[in-house]
Amino acid sequence: MMSKATKCPICGQPSTPDYRPFCSRRCADVDLGRWFGGNYRIPGEPVPEPDGEKPEINDET
Repeated sequence: MMSKATKCPICGQPSTPDYRPFCSRRCADVDLGRWFGGNYRIPGEPVPEPDGEKPEINDET
């Protein structure tokens, strides 16, 4: 039985075994950059600050 070719989730081209599920190193790096940039997030409850304190903001530059 022949399986249907998987498409790259970034550009839609057929994926390659070396970079599966991506088609190339470039698309794999684009995806990694999206993870690092916070584009992929799982919604959840906000994390409370320790002891109910808010962090200090330093406006000095």
